[in-house]
Amino acid sequence: MADTLDTFDLGEFVRRVLAEDLGSGGDVTSRATIAADARFTATMNCREPITLAGLDIAVAFFRALDGDVRIDRPVRDGDAVPAGTVLLRLEGNARAMLAAERSALNTLQHLSGIATLTARYVAAIGDAKAELLDTRKTIPGLRLLDKYAARMGGAQNHRMRMDDGLLIKDNHVAVAGGVGNAVRLAKAATTGLAVQVEVDRIDQIEEALAAGADRLLLDNMTAQTLHDAVALVAGRVKLEASGGVNLDTIGAIAASGVDYVSVGRITQSAPAVDIGLDYALQ
Repeated sequence: MADTLDTFDLGEFVRRVLAEDLGSGGDVTSRATIAADARFTATMNCREPITLAGLDIAVAFFRALDGDVRIDRPVRDGDAVPAGTVLLRLEGNARAMLAAERSALNTLQHLSGIATLTARYVAAIGDAKAELLDTRKTIPGLRLLDKYAARMGGAQNHRMRMDDGLLIKDNHVAVAGGVGNAVRLAKAATTGLAVQVEVDRIDQIEEALAAGADRLLLDNMTAQTLHDAVALVAGRVKLEASGGVNLDTIGAIAASGVDYVSVGRITQSAPAVDIGLDYALQ
């Protein structure tokens, strides 16, 4: 996980999530019904085919409450696994395991849901050269994790934040007085960043390129219009298609010849996958 989450504070995240779930009184139900020294063995299983993301985070929740918990991890993030696959085997304090369970499952189900949906989009691109991009449409506060999960599903990360990519959208164009002027203003700002600009009509393309655009975002264009745009640009800059992309349309969009297809719904609307934890008393 460190290769793509090197700035993520896992310890702080685990503490914050556990505090939200346990409150000030902790797991009062387990304290009332389970002996302090009782031990459980458990297996965490996926109940549908998934692409895995977030396993190390799930492990961290269990270790935070039981430093001696024994954990076996037969799979790893990025693996595509069938229903019934054992994701974790655990052995440790029963109270601690029950207290960590919901936080671990919630996180793993959410992130694996993103990775699983992302993998479906990657597969739907087929043999086209286009690469799948995510967007900034993430759950507030979880962007690093959501984008990590998208990478585990096979996507590339687009902008992580607003300060690491210059992307001129339609509202910027409207205020600046046109595509060309918006690009010229952005280039004159000398940010050191490549200038990408959104166009939604073929007749805006030459204006954008003449002003010095480094990359074009082709927004809400039909597959045929995208094909025409690819022919017009003829490799002068990289092209990204966006808007109206779903599993039914991405194949034709990618086949138009664009370099990238960005899909907000892989992080914005991915359903959680079905993962469960099954216990046995030692």
